[in-house]
Amino acid sequence: MPLSMLPITGRREADNAVSRAYGARKCSTHTPSPARPGKISDDLYANFGRAGYVLQVQAPVLRGLVEVYPHPALVELMGAAERLPYKAGKVRSYWRNLTPAERKVQLLAQWAAISAALNTVLAGSIDATLRTDENSTGTQLKSCEDVLDAIVCAWVGTTILSGKARPFGDEKAAIWIPTTPAG
Repeated sequence: MPLSMLPITGRREADNAVSRAYGARKCSTHTPSPARPGKISDDLYANFGRAGYVLQVQAPVLRGLVEVYPHPALVELMGAAERLPYKAGKVRSYWRNLTPAERKVQLLAQWAAISAALNTVLAGSIDATLRTDENSTGTQLKSCEDVLDAIVCAWVGTTILSGKARPFGDEKAAIWIPTTPAG
């Protein structure tokens, strides 16, 4: 979710910085707009701020709000050359020549690899991830994908607090990405 100290009206320096650093690895950001994320982002920022969680754009503090982008975080975690094919809704574009059943097998294998890598940096996290199989519905697959993204975000939070992540952006908005390989 794009976040900013100012209303988001278009591309931010945070988006540009991540795209410069990770674009060649197919991890450029989408361009936010007033409509998307819009009020949701504004409300999240305001409500977290009222609760004492200030948006962190430079040196983090223990009680803060951060923006995370899972794609480059996973590239760093997995030591991958480019964005990982792990989005359930995009399996057809990842593996065009495979049957739907074969695509699901490929997706589940990718998730197993991601889960194993996450488990090395967040012990026990694998227990929350592999709850799908070849018979899982699209809704079940999307739920598993959301859990993976949440665990990635939690891991990035630990790297921020341990000084192993950096903010990409400026004094108004930043996207945090781990700087060191996992492990």
